[in-house]
Amino acid sequence: MSTLDKREYPQRTKAGTIPPTTRGESNMSERYVIALDQGTTSSRAVLINAKGEMVGVAQREFPQIYPKPGWVEHNPQDILFSQVGSLTELIARNNLSADDIAAIGIDNQRETTIIWDPSTGQPIANAIVWQCRRTAPIIEELCGDPEVARTIQQKTGLLPDAYFSASKIKWLLDNVPGARARAEAGELLFGTVDTYLIWVLTGGLVHATDVTNASRTMLFNIHEGAWDPWLLDLFGVPASMMPEVRPSSGSFGETSYPGIPAGVPITGVAGDQQAALFGQCCFAAGEAKNTYGTGCFLLMHTGAEACDSKNNLVTTIAASAPGTGHLEYALEGSVFMAGATMQWLRDEMGLLVKASDSEYMARSVPDTGGVYIVPAFTGLGAPYWKPDARGTVVGLTRGTNRNHFVRAALESMAYQIADLTTAMQADSGAPLAVLNVDGGASRNDFLMQFQADLLDCEIRRPQNTETTSLGAAYLAGLGVGFWKDTDELRSLRSTDDVFTPHAI
Repeated sequence: MSTLDKREYPQRTKAGTIPPTTRGESNMSERYVIALDQGTTSSRAVLINAKGEMVGVAQREFPQIYPKPGWVEHNPQDILFSQVGSLTELIARNNLSADDIAAIGIDNQRETTIIWDPSTGQPIANAIVWQCRRTAPIIEELCGDPEVARTIQQKTGLLPDAYFSASKIKWLLDNVPGARARAEAGELLFGTVDTYLIWVLTGGLVHATDVTNASRTMLFNIHEGAWDPWLLDLFGVPASMMPEVRPSSGSFGETSYPGIPAGVPITGVAGDQQAALFGQCCFAAGEAKNTYGTGCFLLMHTGAEACDSKNNLVTTIAASAPGTGHLEYALEGSVFMAGATMQWLRDEMGLLVKASDSEYMARSVPDTGGVYIVPAFTGLGAPYWKPDARGTVVGLTRGTNRNHFVRAALESMAYQIADLTTAMQADSGAPLAVLNVDGGASRNDFLMQFQADLLDCEIRRPQNTETTSLGAAYLAGLGVGFWKDTDELRSLRSTDDVFTPHAI
């Protein structure tokens, strides 16, 4: 792993929440909110105006690292520099000063684990990505007892799995030379990607995360709203490593990083899927969305009640507006391979030139010709939770061509969402009448119609399908009064594209 630059960072403070920066509102309509959208394969900076419109974007991809089968890593330097690079490009391209930026919001790939030395800013190893399966043996060893597994689920809402951060932290502490001793001496910090970016962007002054990202670590008690001592002890994680947990809309400090306007408040943070739920204006119980990104993520808001899943979904914390006064929750089902399947077809199999070609290719054949793909390349997520499952293709004949293969890959996304929907309807006790969709693959009309037909429910796609960025911006804007409340946010939503089910 290449190292970060050697400049010294100031030590983090031990103080409580930093008071929000007060900004004048005289020309608020002429100012913007920036969303930093840190994803699994790229980092983006998005400029959003007071009408909720995306008026500028800069994006930079970064490498994926696969040291062994089932292992997935990122170099934290690649994450940082791709995100900072996209932000500085956006600022330069739009000639922005600190006065033009009301606030910054961050959404991020969740569960991905980074540990670093706060005295130098250097991570101790590559980040272990949410997709990585190397820690499955740790889960089997520590969580194999059914009583332990039940306790974890009761405390965190999560099913014990290598997907979440806890076992990734333990692996790094146990396998990087000297890491455990340094962590126990208080010399190392842990963070999901949001925490690491906040720490760097604030010049090392703020070591914090939000409730949504905390709820994905498998170390956070979602009922008490705090790191759980029993869980920390189970996974051997020193409490001194853990970031302060703050509301999703509120202060996370101010920018203090070379090349970026100083003093801009960071006032919105959420894991990417909770950010998308918020960006879809799913503020009330029963409202649901599915994001078709690298993976697929189906979330249903359940209000102030943490719904205990009986069908292998997880309960997680939803992002909420300032002043809510209590935690809000969601049911979630996660599919590990969605857009990543199309990326595999393009980069590894050479069946696509670009992902957008998949729609006309799928429409060029009447069906898949009997081909079915189970894209379990990194195991199966909800509702199966089979970490050792591997991808399968069946039904190949002499007449199978690339169009059949591409159509089968698209349909595999819809079939996985159908499995999640069945489980979610059983847990919630109510049929799903409308599903809000977003993410890159939601722009594929063939896939959306096939999904509507398969679920027998209405699919609503907003004009701006980049609702993850929008959610981060909304949370940040609410935190500084850029937008008044969630009613104003609902009024900004443009007319949806609607896909109604046909008989299949």
